[in-house]
Amino acid sequence: MDYRTGPTPMTSNVYPYSGPTEGSRAVTTTVVNMTPSVTSVRDHFLWSIFNFAFLNFCCLGFVALVFSVKSRDRKVVGDVEGARHYGSTARTLNIVIAVIATVCVVLSIVIPLAVVLSVN
Repeated sequence: MDYRTGPTPMTSNVYPYSGPTEGSRAVTTTVVNMTPSVTSVRDHFLWSIFNFAFLNFCCLGFVALVFSVKSRDRKVVGDVEGARHYGSTARTLNIVIAVIATVCVVLSIVIPLAVVLSVN
């Protein structure tokens, strides 16, 4: 065997190769590209937690949270359509809660202001 001790330039694409030896075996490699099994489905979990904690009007925040958890469970199982359905229901409930809470806050400011201004 001949060993070289000098530097090998890294710019060349030719490297010394002596070929297979007596005890070597061919190695077969296989590349498997795995795509995510579940597409991105929004479950609106954080929005539901916020509405449950702060804007829980007639327990709608709790119901939205339940649908968000159901959506997350369906996503873990791999049922994309079920996850979309529950996520859509959670989103609708969260929107309804936000609208009702906004109307209540606005009315709680406007009505006392109107009463105070009408007295004077």
